[in-house]
Amino acid sequence: MTDTPLLKLTGIVKQFPGCLANDHVDLTVMPGEIHALLGENGAGKSTLVKIIYGVLRPDEGEILWQGEAVSIANPNHARKLGIGMVFQHFSLFEALTVAENIALGLSDPKDREGLRERIVEISTNYGLPLDPDRAVHDLSVGERQRIEIVRCLLQSPKLLIMDEPTSVLTPQEVEKLFETLRRLASEGCSILYISHKLEEIRALCEKATIMRLGRVVAHCDPRESSAKQLAELMIGTELKPSSAMRAGAIDGPPRLEVTRLTLVSDHQFGTSLREISFSVRGGEILGIGGIAGNGQTELMDALSGEVYSGKPQTILIDGVPAGHMGPSQRRTIGASFVPEERNGHGAVSAMTLSENAFLSGHIRHSLARLGLIDHGKTVEFAQEVIRVFDVRTVGPKAEARALSGGNLQKFVIGREVLQNPKVLVVSQPTWGVDAGAAAAIHQAIIELANEGAAVVLISQDLDEIFALCDNIAVIAGGRLSAPKAVSATSVSEIGILMGGISDPVGDSHAA
Repeated sequence: MTDTPLLKLTGIVKQFPGCLANDHVDLTVMPGEIHALLGENGAGKSTLVKIIYGVLRPDEGEILWQGEAVSIANPNHARKLGIGMVFQHFSLFEALTVAENIALGLSDPKDREGLRERIVEISTNYGLPLDPDRAVHDLSVGERQRIEIVRCLLQSPKLLIMDEPTSVLTPQEVEKLFETLRRLASEGCSILYISHKLEEIRALCEKATIMRLGRVVAHCDPRESSAKQLAELMIGTELKPSSAMRAGAIDGPPRLEVTRLTLVSDHQFGTSLREISFSVRGGEILGIGGIAGNGQTELMDALSGEVYSGKPQTILIDGVPAGHMGPSQRRTIGASFVPEERNGHGAVSAMTLSENAFLSGHIRHSLARLGLIDHGKTVEFAQEVIRVFDVRTVGPKAEARALSGGNLQKFVIGREVLQNPKVLVVSQPTWGVDAGAAAAIHQAIIELANEGAAVVLISQDLDEIFALCDNIAVIAGGRLSAPKAVSATSVSEIGILMGGISDPVGDSHAA
C-alpha cells in the first residue's frame, strides 16, 4: 500500500443535451480500498464509472491513475491500465460455453493460451468455482456473475468496478461474493462498489462518496452511519418511513386463484412452468422469491395474459375464469400488471407520459370515446399519477425516456395502482430504484392491499418481500413451493430454497 491514490478524479464534467450528468466531480480511491459510490437514480454514478472505464470521455477534468494523468480512450485501454468492470446486466452469449464467453473478452491472443486451466485455477482459488466447458444457458444467475468476475480477475485488475452486483444473488451467494471482494482488497485490489442496498454498503465498504444531481455532496465512512442517514444524504431530505400499516388478508374467497398452471416457455433458454398452484385473498400480499431465470418471466406472462395459460379455469380473477383471456380482457375484470422491464415493456420510451398513461389506463378510466382518445381526460390522468406519486418531470408531455429510472418506475406503478385494481401483479417493483422512490412504491402497494386488493409481488429482493408480504413462496426450476407465512420463516431458509439446495416444491395445491 502507498500514500498515492490509485485513482483520482478532479473536476470531471460530462454534459448531455439538457442534462449535466457530472458537475465537477472529485473522487479518490486508494489502493486496497473498498469504496462505495452512492446516489439516487439520475445522480450521475453510471456516467462517472463509464468515464473511468473508457466508455465515455469527460468534457472537462483530469484523471490521475497511480499519480499520472491519463486519458482513457476506451474499455480496452482501461483494462490494459488495470481497470475491470462487472456491469449490472451481464454481457454473455447463452449458447456459448464459459471459456468461450471469457475468451471473447480477451483482446490479446496470448491471454487465451491455457485459458481453461487458468479459469479453473483462478475461479477455485477465489471461491468462485466454474466449469469452463458448461454452456451459459445451463448456469444460474449467480454462476453467470462469476463468469464476469473471473473474466476481470484473469487480467489481474488493480481496480474492480461493480455495479449492483448482488441484485440477482441469494443471501448465501452475497456472503460468498463479499468474502471474495475482501480477499481481493487485502491483496491490494481496490473495489469501487455501486449499490442501492445500504445495509450491504455498511457491511462491506470502508469509505463512501455520495452524489446528488451530478455533484458530490458528501464523503463518509458508511460503517459509522445508519442506512437511514446514508439514504438521507443521497436524497437531500429526511427519509419518511411508510405510514401505511399492513391490515392483512380479508375474510372471503380468493381474488386470484391459480390451479395447476403448466406452461412451456417460448423463450429459447426460458424455464417452463410445472403444476403451479396458489391463491391470494383480498388484502393479502403474496411474495414470490427466486433467482432470475427460474420461471418468473413465464409466470408474469401467464398471469398478465401475454401468454395464454390453457383452460379458462386455470386462472380465476375474482371468480371469473381468465386463463383464456388476453391482457385487456383481464384488465376489464379488475386486474393490473407491472412487468419487470419498465423500458419497452411497462412504458414506451419514445411516447409521452400521457400516451403511456393511456396505454393501460384507457379501459378502467374510460379514456376513449367512440374509438377516439379523450386527450383531456388522458392528460388529467397522467397529471394525477405525477402528483400522487411525486414523479419528477416537467409534465405529462415529457417523453418517458427523459425520466430517471426511479421516476419512470414510480409513474408505471402509479398508473396501475390508480386504476384501483382488484388484483395487482407486480414484478421487481424497486429493482435499481433509490431509497426514496422505493419507499413511495412500497407505501402504494401496502395501501392498495389495505383497500382490499390481492397483490402478487415477484421479487429477487428478500428484504423487500419480508418487509411487505404476508406469505412467501419460492419459484425454482419452474415449480413453486408451498406458501409460508413470512413470520414463520427466515431469509436464510428462503435463500436455501432459492438456491435449489433442497427441493423447493411443497404441497402447493394446498395454497
